[in-house]
Amino acid sequence: MENCIFCKIAAKQIPTKAIYEDDDLIVFHDINPAAPIHFLIVPKQHIPTLADCNEAHAALLGKMLLLAPRLAQEQGCGYQLDGQGHASGGYKTMFNVGPDGGQEVYHLHMHVIGGPRPWRGQR
Repeated sequence: MENCIFCKIAAKQIPTKAIYEDDDLIVFHDINPAAPIHFLIVPKQHIPTLADCNEAHAALLGKMLLLAPRLAQEQGCGYQLDGQGHASGGYKTMFNVGPDGGQEVYHLHMHVIGGPRPWRGQR
């Protein structure tokens, strides 16, 4: 997809400071963050939306979902329970799908959004 910004980032045609990269995924901070911590988990394979995924994408989607907690922890918004069962931290994960779902870039990507409030509820 020659005009896809995420394809260009994955192909190193547009520079970005990746916080994670492997053969399948690249992860970088959102350029318009909705919270103190806001990064995108982006497959290198061009898939327009989550609605375009099928059984063949199950492993890739699972990899994205399992990577989110690890990177959230590393970036400072991980979820923890203390010794008495009190929770702290946390983040949300989100796929925007289609125009009514708020999708702006038609290349599958998962938002991981967290950090200290008062950002909560703004998006």
